Amino acid sequence: MTRYSYSVFLTLLVAFTLLSPLRAHAQPPPGDAPPPPADASQPPPDPAPAAAAQAAEGEDDDAKLRPLEPDFTVINLPTTLPLPFKTAGNFHLTHRFVGVNYAKDDFNTIAENLFGLDGPAIIQLEYRIAVMRHLEAIVARTNFERTIQFSAKYDWLHEGTHAPFGLSILASVEGGNNFHAHNANDLDIGYSPGFGVVVSRTLGTFANLYVDPIWVHNTAADGNPDRHDTFYVGLGARIRIIPSLFVVGEYSPRASGYKPGNGEFAFSIEKRVGGHVFSLVFANTQATTFAQIARGGNPETLYIGFNLARKFY
Repeated sequence: MTRYSYSVFLTLLVAFTLLSPLRAHAQPPPGDAPPPPADASQPPPDPAPAAAAQAAEGEDDDAKLRPLEPDFTVINLPTTLPLPFKTAGNFHLTHRFVGVNYAKDDFNTIAENLFGLDGPAIIQLEYRIAVMRHLEAIVARTNFERTIQFSAKYDWLHEGTHAPFGLSILASVEGGNNFHAHNANDLDIGYSPGFGVVVSRTLGTFANLYVDPIWVHNTAADGNPDRHDTFYVGLGARIRIIPSLFVVGEYSPRASGYKPGNGEFAFSIEKRVGGHVFSLVFANTQATTFAQIARGGNPETLYIGFNLARKFY
């Protein structure tokens, strides 16, 4: 009787052990009740609002890749490219070699001076960082009159489903002699504040267009006691040749106010490699700041130079 009880007990134990996995697969986990049957009278949820919200969020993403807008400048003019918040920012370097004039010098002179690279250069160093979402703080210094420019850009609109164009707002102030009100000869040169906007529009998958209306105060050259204002409208275009190679051009005619010389213009061949952007530039001026661009370009002048930018994100 005892042996029979042990045999029955062992048989039940083995059967329970073998059937337990089957029961585990057959039963839903605790708390995971089967869904109720669908109510045929209720229509399925509309995915359009969720898709629209997701698209809007993607358009408003500052870190989103914008293949037709690889840099924060056209050549000298600003673009609407946003800088993502909580990143290390962006570095920008410009060179304009002013020892050779491609518009007047003959080929032998140009070649003997290594196509202008032997001559002196006007150099600008710029760094920008996002101080909050959509808002950039920028500082730049050029050895042309030792000018320092402080500026800010707010990227208000990103082109997409909810906006037919990109829109950024600009504010700046610059001063010569390392941001002093007087130059080395103690002449009162003052400061040059500026305000403007940048409007951008993408054309398919091959081009981006820019319109930059900018107003700048105190645009007269050093030595002029008068304080003049200049309003100019920068026009720029970036055309893609292959996915990472562009032809770029800009022109900044003065619409009103003080406007010596010719309007600034420049064109370049631009190459993007990862976070780097390199441009071989030809321009009629060494100007890079807003007030310098307002003063225009040099008649019958064409300098060679380059831009180099590096994104740290």
